Amino acid sequence: MTYFSLSEFLERTGVSASTAYRAEQRGVISPARTDGGHRRYSQEDVAKLLGLQHQNPEKKCVIYCRVSSAGQKNDLADQRKAMMDFATARGYVYEVWEEIGGGMNLNRPKFLKLVNGIIDGEIGVVIVAHKDRLARFGFDLVKNLADEYGAQIIVANRTDMSPQQEMVEDLMSIIHTYSCRLYGLRRYKTSRDLLGDGSGED
Repeated sequence: MTYFSLSEFLERTGVSASTAYRAEQRGVISPARTDGGHRRYSQEDVAKLLGLQHQNPEKKCVIYCRVSSAGQKNDLADQRKAMMDFATARGYVYEVWEEIGGGMNLNRPKFLKLVNGIIDGEIGVVIVAHKDRLARFGFDLVKNLADEYGAQIIVANRTDMSPQQEMVEDLMSIIHTYSCRLYGLRRYKTSRDLLGDGSGED
């Protein structure tokens, strides 16, 4: 479980220290204590103080963050922070799953784990910065699947976290794939033409 210091807790909730202390005295929140006596606040404390208890406690809320390449680690960190702030402001108690992989690839391990978690009833809410962070062209399919199994997908619509360069790379990947297939078909046709129709007749 993730814990926050007092300053981090105040930043996420937007309240003053005195308000946080009063909430603790009233039993609204129950921060843990370090050996040195410092308060440590959980994501549940954040949600309780914000008063947004709309989340099914039996199901996980997962923030899913993705970038296409290892060179985008800074972008991944920015995406994670923005989505954590987004989820915390709405009172969600969440886990953060990060992945590096192209949006065209639906065999990403964390993505498959997410889909299976929705089907198994373990995940109730998925939060993403932009539709293409989940899947480049398959978002509607995943959304329909989530609806069918009683899960919710929340899109923050952060277009600044949907790099245009990634779309260009994905489109180039599609062109490359189909070019290879067309080349393979041409080679196959040429081979058949050279060998004849294979009937064995003179």
